Amino acid sequence: MADRNVLGQPLHECGTDPVTGFYRDGCCSTDEQDLGLHTICGVMTADFLAHQRGIGNDLSTPMPAYRFPGLVPGDRWCVTALNWLRAHQDGRACPVVLASTHERTLDAVPLDVLKRYAVDVPDDPAGL
Repeated sequence: MADRNVLGQPLHECGTDPVTGFYRDGCCSTDEQDLGLHTICGVMTADFLAHQRGIGNDLSTPMPAYRFPGLVPGDRWCVTALNWLRAHQDGRACPVVLASTHERTLDAVPLDVLKRYAVDVPDDPAGL
């Protein structure tokens, strides 16, 4: 069965520049190997990236050994549900692309919370 998003529809691609996803396939798909639940398609903001660095999850520094380019504001990335939820609780969550957020996210984050951060990806993410 195909992966579904939090809206109950087919899961859309999150991002390919840089290529995201637990399996680096551009989608926030998941399975039992994805222990971190990399299922939320987030649009990175400077505030969210700083928050993540502050909790020990540095998303800005490149790590070529893991095919990780380092992120900048405006990048779309499949973030872990629990780290995104922590950012939400701390008032620093990034916007979420619901169509690209895997339905398993709902195991950790209620849909009404995700909807508060729902965005279409802006044409010019420079202001994020």
